[in-house]
Amino acid sequence: MATPKRRISHARTHNRKAKFLGALRAMPVTICPKCGEEIQTYRACGHCGYYRGRKVLKIAEEKQP
Repeated sequence: MATPKRRISHARTHNRKAKFLGALRAMPVTICPKCGEEIQTYRACGHCGYYRGRKVLKIAEEKQP
């Protein structure tokens, strides 16, 4: 089994963890221009089904007569 030859310093360990933990952020959100709901960027709106001005999703409310 491989074992380390030298002890890894605290600074080196903290630098490695900081790069990983710094990348963990909340997803950016924007406002849907059709309905005004908050949505993730580059995603279709789950409320109205529009993406970039085009209808791309069928919503359950629309299917019922």
